[in-house]
Amino acid sequence: MAAGPSMGGGSSRIYRGNGVKLMLPSWLIIGSFLLLPVMMMAVYSFLTKEFRGGVIWEFSLAAYDQFFFDRGLFGDEPPKLEWTYIGIFWRSIWQAGLATIACLLIGFPTAWFIATRDPKSRSIWLFLVTIPYWVNLLIRTVSMKFLIRDTGPLNEFLMASGIISEPLGLINTNFAVQLGLFYSYLPFMVLPIYAAVERYDFALSEAAADLYAGTWTILRLVILPVVKPGIIAGCILVFVPSLGAFLAPDLLGGAKTFMIGSLIEEQFKGSAGNWPFGAAASMILLTIVMCVLLVYARSQNKGEAR
Repeated sequence: MAAGPSMGGGSSRIYRGNGVKLMLPSWLIIGSFLLLPVMMMAVYSFLTKEFRGGVIWEFSLAAYDQFFFDRGLFGDEPPKLEWTYIGIFWRSIWQAGLATIACLLIGFPTAWFIATRDPKSRSIWLFLVTIPYWVNLLIRTVSMKFLIRDTGPLNEFLMASGIISEPLGLINTNFAVQLGLFYSYLPFMVLPIYAAVERYDFALSEAAADLYAGTWTILRLVILPVVKPGIIAGCILVFVPSLGAFLAPDLLGGAKTFMIGSLIEEQFKGSAGNWPFGAAASMILLTIVMCVLLVYARSQNKGEAR
């Protein structure tokens, strides 16, 4: 029995003083594939657009000015708020918020159902939840477009059943975008909540029931506080990628459902793109995401302090 501590102490002595060397590969990967691209995007956002595409290495705030202010066709009018791009950002936020709410409403019962099955069948249910991720997101989104188009299987089935007399105009609507976001990111909600529910002690629910607590009281005062970290993690994992999504708005939506991800993609596509403006929009989006994550981290720290 005495060998355990000595072995642990010996192991810790081996790695003592080598923390920097052990972390160096991780730092290189993070720096090369995360920090460096973000820094490049930040620098590009302060450059000047080249007429034929690309950038001119002259620093200016023109890209940010273009995003927030409208100075007229020739740029000589008094600045007014540019509601077009602000509206696109707002549309992206509420579209991502609605997708998060929809995933939560479906994902929580699904995660609870899976976590309360016997251990043998849990793996089967989790397998079914993750099957869509075996296929590329582009293929899944195109399949959704094929399914809900005017001549697609959904409309044909509803008309053949006599439920509707003419096709439902689902394509190029906010509903189609919501459906695409929901379908794309639902597993991101299910899996964190499942992990939290799986660790939940169901004896707490039994004790609350013995004290004559109702079903909704148990859910609100006992279950939700315990699985709250999983719910918050799932909401972040759905909201953040939904905020910058561009495949669902491009393929399932139209001009009225234009989102910030589509706006950024358009600026870097083709020779007529505005790279500094796309980079500025990217940095604004990154700032919003960072604010969301900081609020979450701060709330977690307050919760741990209590």
